[in-house]
Amino acid sequence: MASTESEVKKTALSEEELAHRVAILKRFRELLQEQRNRFQEYLIVLDKQKDVIEKGDTDALISHVELEEKIVSDIFAIQKVIDPLEDLYRASYPERETEVPKLKAALEELKNEAVQRSQRNRDLLSKRMDQLRSEIKTLRNNPFAARRSVYDNSGAASFVDIKG
Repeated sequence: MASTESEVKKTALSEEELAHRVAILKRFRELLQEQRNRFQEYLIVLDKQKDVIEKGDTDALISHVELEEKIVSDIFAIQKVIDPLEDLYRASYPERETEVPKLKAALEELKNEAVQRSQRNRDLLSKRMDQLRSEIKTLRNNPFAARRSVYDNSGAASFVDIKG
């Protein structure tokens, strides 16, 4: 009778462990999918930001940069949760599951694409800033801008005699 009780306990533990493993796997998948969605949003923002940089609209650029910062902080926050969960997943599933590696590979591709587009935008922004510096330099070196007005010393009255 003692052996049947221990078998029941082993079965219950394995069921608990199985439920725990399933919960880890589900949460890990959800977080990977959420991370993938964030990267897709980030890529869209980077594309729109490229257009804004090319147009030279500074107000829109500021709002895009703020949105980009928010998305990047979300990505890092999710990654902080994913890392320990991935360790649990590896401990629970040493034989590997097929869907998670595919998600991780897709996520890695999105990361690489985001890095490339971000670099492209930085290069565009750098070129635009160089153009603006050049324009400012040209304006400062304009001989007409430094010249005083022809009406500056015209001898106009500074006092008015009201007594007459």
